[in-house]
Amino acid sequence: FRLLVDSFQEPIYNYIRRMVVSHEDAEDVLQEVFIRVFRHLDQFRNESSLSTWIYRIATNECLRLLNSRKEEVISAEDVQEELMSKLKASDYVDYEDELAVKFQEAILTLPEKQRIVFNLRYYDELEYEDIARVLDSKVETLKVNYHYAKDKIKEYILNR
Repeated sequence: FRLLVDSFQEPIYNYIRRMVVSHEDAEDVLQEVFIRVFRHLDQFRNESSLSTWIYRIATNECLRLLNSRKEEVISAEDVQEELMSKLKASDYVDYEDELAVKFQEAILTLPEKQRIVFNLRYYDELEYEDIARVLDSKVETLKVNYHYAKDKIKEYILNR
Protein backbone atom coordinates (compact mmCIF):
# COMPACT_ATOMS: atom_id res chain seq x y z
CA PHE A 1 0.00 0.00 0.00
CA ARG A 2 2.92 2.34 0.75
CA LEU A 3 4.13 1.96 -2.86
CA LEU A 4 0.66 2.81 -4.10
CA VAL A 5 0.54 5.97 -1.98
CA ASP A 6 4.05 6.95 -3.07
CA SER A 7 3.12 6.50 -6.73
CA PHE A 8 -0.15 8.41 -6.65
CA GLN A 9 0.18 10.93 -3.84
CA GLU A 10 1.64 13.82 -5.84
CA PRO A 11 -0.57 13.66 -8.97
CA ILE A 12 -3.72 13.08 -6.90
CA TYR A 13 -2.81 15.91 -4.51
CA ASN A 14 -2.28 18.27 -7.46
CA TYR A 15 -5.61 17.25 -8.96
CA ILE A 16 -7.41 17.77 -5.65
CA ARG A 17 -5.66 21.09 -5.07
CA ARG A 18 -6.89 22.40 -8.40
CA MET A 19 -10.42 21.46 -7.39
CA VAL A 20 -10.55 22.70 -3.80
CA VAL A 21 -7.72 25.29 -3.99
CA SER A 22 -6.64 25.48 -0.34
CA HIS A 23 -3.72 23.36 0.80
CA GLU A 24 -5.49 22.41 4.04
CA ASP A 25 -8.61 21.21 2.24
CA ALA A 26 -6.49 19.35 -0.32
CA GLU A 27 -4.57 17.57 2.44
CA ASP A 28 -7.83 16.55 4.14
CA VAL A 29 -9.35 15.28 0.90
CA LEU A 30 -6.14 13.45 -0.05
CA GLN A 31 -6.13 11.68 3.30
CA GLU A 32 -9.76 10.69 2.84
CA VAL A 33 -9.00 9.39 -0.67
CA PHE A 34 -6.26 7.06 0.53
CA ILE A 35 -8.36 5.89 3.47
CA ARG A 36 -11.08 4.92 0.99
CA VAL A 37 -8.55 3.29 -1.34
CA PHE A 38 -7.14 1.27 1.57
CA ARG A 39 -10.58 0.21 2.81
CA HIS A 40 -11.89 -0.73 -0.63
CA LEU A 41 -8.80 -2.02 -2.43
CA ASP A 42 -10.25 -5.53 -2.32
CA GLN A 43 -13.24 -4.22 -4.32
CA PHE A 44 -11.09 -2.96 -7.21
CA ARG A 45 -12.13 -5.15 -10.15
CA ASN A 46 -9.56 -4.27 -12.85
CA GLU A 47 -12.39 -3.01 -15.09
CA SER A 48 -10.30 0.13 -15.49
CA SER A 49 -6.77 1.09 -14.54
CA LEU A 50 -5.88 1.59 -10.90
CA SER A 51 -5.16 5.26 -11.55
CA THR A 52 -8.62 5.76 -13.09
CA TRP A 53 -10.20 4.17 -10.02
CA ILE A 54 -8.19 6.40 -7.66
CA TYR A 55 -9.03 9.53 -9.68
CA ARG A 56 -12.70 8.58 -9.45
CA ILE A 57 -12.44 8.32 -5.67
CA ALA A 58 -10.60 11.66 -5.58
CA THR A 59 -13.27 13.28 -7.74
CA ASN A 60 -16.03 11.98 -5.49
CA GLU A 61 -14.24 13.24 -2.39
CA CYS A 62 -13.70 16.68 -3.95
CA LEU A 63 -17.37 16.86 -4.88
CA ARG A 64 -18.34 15.78 -1.38
CA LEU A 65 -16.32 18.64 0.11
CA LEU A 66 -17.54 21.23 -2.42
CA ASN A 67 -21.16 20.13 -1.99
CA SER A 68 -20.87 20.38 1.79
CA ARG A 69 -19.60 23.93 1.30
CA LYS A 70 -22.58 24.70 -0.90
CA GLU A 71 -24.89 23.57 1.90
CA GLU A 72 -23.06 25.76 4.43
CA VAL A 73 -22.97 28.81 2.18
CA ILE A 74 -25.95 30.57 0.71
CA SER A 75 -25.12 30.50 -3.00
CA ALA A 76 -22.84 28.99 -5.62
CA GLU A 77 -21.45 32.49 -6.18
CA ASP A 78 -20.37 32.58 -2.53
CA VAL A 79 -18.60 29.23 -2.94
CA GLN A 80 -16.84 30.54 -6.03
CA GLU A 81 -15.89 33.73 -4.18
CA GLU A 82 -14.51 31.66 -1.30
CA LEU A 83 -12.42 29.59 -3.73
CA MET A 84 -11.12 32.80 -5.36
CA SER A 85 -10.10 34.24 -2.00
CA LYS A 86 -8.34 30.98 -1.11
CA LEU A 87 -6.56 31.09 -4.45
CA LYS A 88 -5.35 34.61 -3.77
CA ALA A 89 -4.23 33.68 -0.24
CA SER A 90 -2.38 30.53 -1.30
CA ASP A 91 1.07 29.90 -2.68
CA TYR A 92 -0.50 27.90 -5.51
CA VAL A 93 0.00 30.55 -8.19
CA ASP A 94 2.90 32.90 -8.87
CA TYR A 95 1.23 36.28 -8.50
CA GLU A 96 3.94 37.97 -10.52
CA ASP A 97 2.45 36.16 -13.50
CA GLU A 98 -0.84 37.95 -14.08
CA LEU A 99 -1.85 35.58 -16.88
CA ALA A 100 -1.41 32.54 -14.61
CA VAL A 101 -3.63 34.20 -12.00
CA LYS A 102 -6.32 34.95 -14.58
CA PHE A 103 -6.04 31.40 -15.88
CA GLN A 104 -6.61 29.91 -12.41
CA GLU A 105 -9.45 32.35 -11.71
CA ALA A 106 -11.04 31.41 -15.04
CA ILE A 107 -10.91 27.72 -14.15
CA LEU A 108 -12.64 28.45 -10.85
CA THR A 109 -15.51 30.17 -12.67
CA LEU A 110 -16.30 27.03 -14.67
CA PRO A 111 -19.28 24.89 -13.73
CA GLU A 112 -18.21 21.93 -11.59
CA LYS A 113 -18.34 19.27 -14.33
CA GLN A 114 -16.46 21.42 -16.85
CA ARG A 115 -13.82 22.22 -14.23
CA ILE A 116 -13.32 18.54 -13.45
CA VAL A 117 -13.10 17.57 -17.12
CA PHE A 118 -10.74 20.44 -17.87
CA ASN A 119 -8.43 19.59 -14.96
CA LEU A 120 -8.30 15.89 -15.80
CA ARG A 121 -7.64 16.53 -19.48
CA TYR A 122 -5.41 19.62 -19.39
CA TYR A 123 -3.35 19.10 -16.24
CA ASP A 124 -3.47 15.37 -15.66
CA GLU A 125 -3.39 14.60 -19.39
CA LEU A 126 -5.90 11.78 -19.11
CA GLU A 127 -7.43 10.39 -22.28
CA TYR A 128 -11.14 11.02 -22.76
CA GLU A 129 -11.80 7.29 -22.35
CA ASP A 130 -10.16 7.36 -18.90
CA ILE A 131 -12.05 10.51 -17.91
CA ALA A 132 -15.26 8.78 -19.03
CA ARG A 133 -14.51 5.94 -16.62
CA VAL A 134 -13.63 8.35 -13.80
CA LEU A 135 -16.83 10.34 -14.24
CA ASP A 136 -19.05 7.53 -15.56
CA SER A 137 -19.86 9.65 -18.58
CA LYS A 138 -19.80 9.45 -22.38
CA VAL A 139 -16.67 10.48 -24.27
CA GLU A 140 -18.59 12.82 -26.59
CA THR A 141 -20.15 14.62 -23.62
CA LEU A 142 -16.71 15.10 -22.10
CA LYS A 143 -15.32 16.49 -25.35
CA VAL A 144 -18.15 19.03 -25.41
CA ASN A 145 -17.50 19.93 -21.76
CA TYR A 146 -13.79 20.40 -22.46
CA HIS A 147 -14.51 22.54 -25.53
CA TYR A 148 -16.91 24.78 -23.57
CA ALA A 149 -14.43 25.02 -20.71
CA LYS A 150 -11.66 26.16 -23.08
CA ASP A 151 -13.98 28.75 -24.63
CA LYS A 152 -15.04 30.10 -21.24
CA ILE A 153 -11.45 30.30 -20.02
CA LYS A 154 -10.40 32.15 -23.16
CA GLU A 155 -13.34 34.54 -22.85
CA TYR A 156 -12.58 35.18 -19.17
CA ILE A 157 -8.92 35.95 -19.82
CA LEU A 158 -9.60 38.22 -22.79
CA ASN A 159 -12.38 40.17 -21.06
CA ARG A 160 -10.79 40.77 -17.65
